[in-house]
Amino acid sequence: MAAVTTIGTRALGLFFLLLLLLASLSTLLYNGLLDRDPSGHRDRPPAVQRNVSVLLWHWPFGRSYRLDGSECLRMYAIDRCLLTDRRSSLPSADVVVFHHQELGAGRSALPLDLPRPPSQRWVWLSLEPPAHNAGLDKLSGLFNWTMSYRRDADIPVPYGESFRGAFRPSFPPAENRSCFASWVVSKYFPEQTRSRVYQSLRKHVPIEVYGKWNRRPLADQKLLPTIGNCLFYLAFENSEAKDYISEKLWRNAFQAGALPVVLGPGPATYRALAPPRSFIHVADFPTAGDLAAHLKRLASDKQAYEEYFHWQHTHGIKRYTDWRERLCQICVKYPSLTTPKVYQDLEGWVNS
Repeated sequence: MAAVTTIGTRALGLFFLLLLLLASLSTLLYNGLLDRDPSGHRDRPPAVQRNVSVLLWHWPFGRSYRLDGSECLRMYAIDRCLLTDRRSSLPSADVVVFHHQELGAGRSALPLDLPRPPSQRWVWLSLEPPAHNAGLDKLSGLFNWTMSYRRDADIPVPYGESFRGAFRPSFPPAENRSCFASWVVSKYFPEQTRSRVYQSLRKHVPIEVYGKWNRRPLADQKLLPTIGNCLFYLAFENSEAKDYISEKLWRNAFQAGALPVVLGPGPATYRALAPPRSFIHVADFPTAGDLAAHLKRLASDKQAYEEYFHWQHTHGIKRYTDWRERLCQICVKYPSLTTPKVYQDLEGWVNS
């Protein structure tokens, strides 16, 4: 009788243990499914379980905003993220952000003489292409994370991005535009690829040039209307760097409603980041003459031209212009960046 009782007790214990295991497995599966979309990709990072304090050591380019700590929640619905620019909070900050242009120009210095908590993470921030980031060789072994327009940065902060959703701007009809193509450029260097392409292209098609280079600057309120009066816009980047697609595409072309002719990273990068069939890439044509012939054909064929704007029925665009919104992205990524990491060769990564 005692043996039967013992066996029954063991069976009951195994039964309850099995129930406990099934409950734990169900919880894991449920949480995993919540963080994934139907295709199996994560659609949001794990939630931050405590407040994350982010200290901006110096404002980029000296343009500052008032911070009260609530910006991320109030403006962008990002919870548990506290922004500050008070350097006195250095000892308690979880993350400290340094914008490279001030470091490289000597307008600001790293607080290497002050104690640094072991758990504190330092972020190197730059939205400039590699050629504009001087003095990187002095910064190795100091930073834990990178913050850049590049997709492989620890905290990616692009100039803009496309997303699923209709984009219904109001542009003048193509037949009412009096300008064939335009280009806005302030710093012109003959040796740059974009300058050589422009000089070749202007031999075949008319191009209106604005900006400080030829003493035809455009005020902010006139920029988009002026570009929008043109069929094409030369969205030529000053550097052909990995993932570097600036406001020349996202604002100057897309928001003005001109068809962008792009030069920067390769066509595959634009196809991955921009709305589908929304641009013409210089590299897809053997010569400037071939590119010009294509532009002329589109200008004379309304249906063919408007096919480059069909993306507006299925995709939208978002621009990132506020440094506070960019800083809030640190908290979004924070839960997935807990693994210790140090960039021993920051210059090598930037130039990779």
